[in-house]
Amino acid sequence: MNKRLSRKALAATAASTLALTLAACGDSGDGDSGSGGGGESKGTITMGFIPSWTDGLSTAYLLEDQLTKAGYEVEMQTLTEAGPLYTALAKGDVDMYPSAWPEVTHAAYMEEYGEDIEDIGAYYDNAKLTLAVPEYSEMQSIADLPDHAQQLDGKIIGIEPGAGLTKATKESVIPEYGLGQDFELVTSSTTGMLAELKKATDAKEEIVVTLWRPFWANSAFPVRDLKDPKGALGESEALHFLGTKGFSDEYSEAADLIEGIKLDDEEYGSLEDMVVNEYGEGKEAEAIDAWIEENPEAFETELTEEQ
Repeated sequence: MNKRLSRKALAATAASTLALTLAACGDSGDGDSGSGGGGESKGTITMGFIPSWTDGLSTAYLLEDQLTKAGYEVEMQTLTEAGPLYTALAKGDVDMYPSAWPEVTHAAYMEEYGEDIEDIGAYYDNAKLTLAVPEYSEMQSIADLPDHAQQLDGKIIGIEPGAGLTKATKESVIPEYGLGQDFELVTSSTTGMLAELKKATDAKEEIVVTLWRPFWANSAFPVRDLKDPKGALGESEALHFLGTKGFSDEYSEAADLIEGIKLDDEEYGSLEDMVVNEYGEGKEAEAIDAWIEENPEAFETELTEEQ
């Protein structure tokens, strides 16, 4: 397949050819990457994800664990925006996006790149975009925001400029609710948004932020969703595993394994909490081991580890 050969050649000659705002790259395994117990590698799968979006962070390490045990080598590529990630996936510069929102939030990216992307399956079916305020706020609905514009300093605190949630807020929420004259959407990063949220809730001040479910911040901070009577943020959607075109042909066993991962609210919540909060950065492998031990029913496919 020409696209696949091109990607491997580029990777072999110069890492700089992946310059689509790709950030740090590297094996995140435990020193056993790809051997699955000493057997010959079945190939290398490159996982592209955005670390600040912890749904993808959590599932990337889950897939790394399972695919490594199945005999594949896994390379982790971190990016900072959804657009470059979908571009890299469509071009074959990365093999997988382990937690995409293709039905609603990332629909525009799928319309642009979908012909070169393969849907490997949905692992969670209750994802939702939201605007949220502190629990102590009097606001109950997005429609209440204009009455509190002064308290909110005319700001909706958002995340990355290229996020689907940012696009939905700019192009749907603000015009649907007539917020354009009184509010601006302030974008920076998920980390920046969470810092502002912590600062405001610690001081018991008003704030409105763009959030989503599932996301650990909903339980870590005293927040609640604003009602969206106009449906400007869309309906609930599923989170999908996406591969570059031809993924299941090249990595058929991996595709079968990945397709069998289905998580409910409790399973997903505990996965994200273990990886992000309970164990934290640098201990992802330990978090995954602990989570699998507690959630053996999360897999419809049975992993046969290489010997």
